[in-house]
Amino acid sequence: MVPEPTTPETPPSRHLLIGGVRVFLAESLLIPTGLLTAAYLGRRLGPESYGVFAVATAIVAWIEWSLMALFSRASVRLVADSEDWRPIGGAVVSAQAVLAIAAALLLGLLAGPVAKLLDTPALAGPLRLFAADIPLFCLAQAHRNIMIGLGDFSERALAAAARWVSRLMLVVIFVEMGLSINGAVLGSTGASLIELLVCRLFVRPAFSLPSTMLIRKLWSYAAPLLVSALALRLYDKLDLIALTALGGSPEQAGHYGAAQNLAILPSLFTLSFSPLLLSTLTRAYREKRNEKAVRIGRDAMRGVLLLVPFAALVAGSAREIITLVFGPAFGPAAPLLAPLLFAAVALVLVSVTTAMLIAAGHTGLSLALTGPLPLVATVGYVILIPRAGPQGAALVTLAGAILSAVALAIAVHRVCRVLPPAATVVQSGILSAAVYTAAVFWPAGGVLVVLKLAALGAGIVIGFLFTGALTTAELTTASSWWRRGGLRR
Repeated sequence: MVPEPTTPETPPSRHLLIGGVRVFLAESLLIPTGLLTAAYLGRRLGPESYGVFAVATAIVAWIEWSLMALFSRASVRLVADSEDWRPIGGAVVSAQAVLAIAAALLLGLLAGPVAKLLDTPALAGPLRLFAADIPLFCLAQAHRNIMIGLGDFSERALAAAARWVSRLMLVVIFVEMGLSINGAVLGSTGASLIELLVCRLFVRPAFSLPSTMLIRKLWSYAAPLLVSALALRLYDKLDLIALTALGGSPEQAGHYGAAQNLAILPSLFTLSFSPLLLSTLTRAYREKRNEKAVRIGRDAMRGVLLLVPFAALVAGSAREIITLVFGPAFGPAAPLLAPLLFAAVALVLVSVTTAMLIAAGHTGLSLALTGPLPLVATVGYVILIPRAGPQGAALVTLAGAILSAVALAIAVHRVCRVLPPAATVVQSGILSAAVYTAAVFWPAGGVLVVLKLAALGAGIVIGFLFTGALTTAELTTASSWWRRGGLRR
């Protein structure tokens, strides 16, 4: 398989955009299938059992993404730089397999104590069963990172589609068989297995003991990024775990988990664009094209600002969306959606700015500004959760994400001379206030909320065009690329 080249006729920014859109379209299948899965489980299991499943998912997801954070950026970079990807690819999957199996065994042993610590005895069984997902998930993600390094975006898209569609189908099948929470766990695990099998159709790195030289090469690149990656992964689910540990009921955890599921869209932008941004900027700095790197970085930060009005739209329609997706029993989740959604947007900016600092060779500064985040948040959770419950957890998550994003943006300005366009900041703020107000004062029950979201979403795009935040040339470029077939190689 030959990586998709970036020719002189293809500007790096356009290559980044096209690649990012390919990955985003693949991962965006999580939205319909994820919402359907969450809505089904919320109604089928009820708030208490859904809360247990949400906590188990949060714990396993943190373990899985922490393991993936060890080698994800390193494997993409090293595979892309290698003439023969197979040796480094074999080292990646072998190292990942060893660590993932060890983590699965450890979770199986500690499931009981963890459930006792969180004062949720019903959590032990699902955690033990969920441990089997860790090796399958990590190996599938390792294969997908190799695909990104090779430029095989279409194959990566197919693997993601297989995961999300099969997860919905398997969860429904197993739960309807009467397996309840265990059925939901088995469905998620089965989806990881299917994704791995699809990946193996396209890339087949060898499972063998890699050479010491390859392991050292992989680790030398991964080690400096480890603390930052683990800190961000821990912070991603720390609020739900802290809520449970500090006295939150399973029902409250269920409400919080439901709000988290609806706030997931911004994280798809992080997953889709951040690795490609790191690669593109690294190449630009290596080739001494600093002005090009500045323009790409500014456009990336501008793209994050364009997400804010859409977050405001969903925040203003929170209660209607929660009721439509999960049912009236999940009404207490509505006030949690707005802070969690804006926190997710702030974390997109965190991901973009850390990629910019790492590409510019300031890894230590990135670590310094992200490493303390979970510790600072933990202090906030301990103070606010006993007093304000789930709302306190959501506010701490929002505050931590904003503080980190602002600090990193200042650091990027100082070392890379990059700032988001001031005009876009103002335009995005005005549109966000307007669309939030419109969403709050436009009641729409049931499926009519979908029409409301579509109408106001179109209004946001028109507003961007009217204010100049989004140009017709950019829309024309995206439209022409789509007509040619966005996911085709």
